[in-house]
Amino acid sequence: MAVGVFELFSVGIGPSSSHTVGPMRAGAVFARELRERGLLGSAASLRVDLYGSLAATGRGHGTFTAVLLGLEGFEPEEILPEQVEERLASIAETGRLNLAGALELEYGVEDMVLHPLTVLPRHTNGMRFQVYGPEPEGDTAGSLLHEATFFSVGGGFIVREGEEQTAQQELEESKKELPLPFRTAAELLGRCASKGLAISDIMLINEKASRSEEEIRAGLLHIWEVMEACVESSLKREGLLPGGLKVRRRAPDWHERLLKEDKGRDPKYWQEWVNLIALAVNEENASGGRVVTAPTNGAAGIIPAVLYYALNYAPGMENATQKDRDDVVVRFLLAAGAVGVLYKEQASISGAEVGCQGEVGSASSMAAAGLAEVLGGTPGQVENAAEIAMEHNLGLTCDPIGGLVQVPCIERNAIAAAKAINAAKMALWGDGSHRVSLDEVIVTMRETGKDMSSKYKETAMGGLAVNVVEC
Repeated sequence: MAVGVFELFSVGIGPSSSHTVGPMRAGAVFARELRERGLLGSAASLRVDLYGSLAATGRGHGTFTAVLLGLEGFEPEEILPEQVEERLASIAETGRLNLAGALELEYGVEDMVLHPLTVLPRHTNGMRFQVYGPEPEGDTAGSLLHEATFFSVGGGFIVREGEEQTAQQELEESKKELPLPFRTAAELLGRCASKGLAISDIMLINEKASRSEEEIRAGLLHIWEVMEACVESSLKREGLLPGGLKVRRRAPDWHERLLKEDKGRDPKYWQEWVNLIALAVNEENASGGRVVTAPTNGAAGIIPAVLYYALNYAPGMENATQKDRDDVVVRFLLAAGAVGVLYKEQASISGAEVGCQGEVGSASSMAAAGLAEVLGGTPGQVENAAEIAMEHNLGLTCDPIGGLVQVPCIERNAIAAAKAINAAKMALWGDGSHRVSLDEVIVTMRETGKDMSSKYKETAMGGLAVNVVEC
């Protein structure tokens, strides 16, 4: 299936799309196959192997528990935070996993086999699931009933070992069905020029190949509702973030102070509100709350923060109707999604593959494009905004302390949101022409990620992860 806006923006749980959402999705696929093939009645034992970054930083990222939930049959889009807490508490207390929601097996986090220094050929985020039958007398192990290896390639996307070529062929075939396909920014701008349309219009036409305009609009407004609910939930939480770093939640206190100091929504406080939204979303993500991957969980606060800016500080929004505001949300997310497609097609949005430039950098670039679009930018100015934002995130490393999506991840979202807003403003002061193209920056990001030492790619083996004492 061609990458679209609803693949780039999907509802899941924190703290990481590649380490939590992807592994949960993979576990759910494996569980569904066991059920559909009628293997549960013969299953006696389970083995889970985690490789590379999933093993190295999986505990802090919630990978181990996400895999358990997936193997129980839960999907990241549907599971609620209270279900997460209830099931994990039960597994921890009983030591038993409810495989595919139908078979209880003795299994828990401590039974997973970790290979932090082993990277499988396809991707550093590898995982293998195996289910065995009962042990015959005299044998040391039962027969292998079913196995599958998956890779979590960023943003919650998963690829199955052995099906990479088939998946790529299906992707290429599905793109042929799009009315206005594009892989590069040059192709996207060419579509805009030939049709006389905005970037969000091109994305909308392609989305309409698989769903109605009403469904697209409703789906994007639902995405924004989940983002808003994420902020509201975060502002109700107080105390320390989980994980042992003793990082204090700041969003509730900041919100209380802003309500006192900025009673009339003075424009001079715009950056404080943008910072607040970004911090709130990522504190909720760090708590394992319900968030929107945008395009990843580690960068989930940037697009909501910049969209909040568009809805509250863009010229003319003070008198906007609800329909006007909804139109801004839809156009913003469509334009941001179009830029996200370029990163998925030409590079990566996986911190474990290209560093944080692929997560926070991509999100900042997408947000800049969305803002430039709703501020009336031409396609050239929107592309320029996306280019500026990524150009100044090149080389950004992924080195969270303790493998937790907290330091520097939470503050980094706020900084990147401000970068996106500035990038959009800079682009709108120009005429759309610029020396460096978005395509050139995307290729540079991909090559930089390839050259980057593995210790700076979500392994907790370099940078702040080793130079800052955890406690």
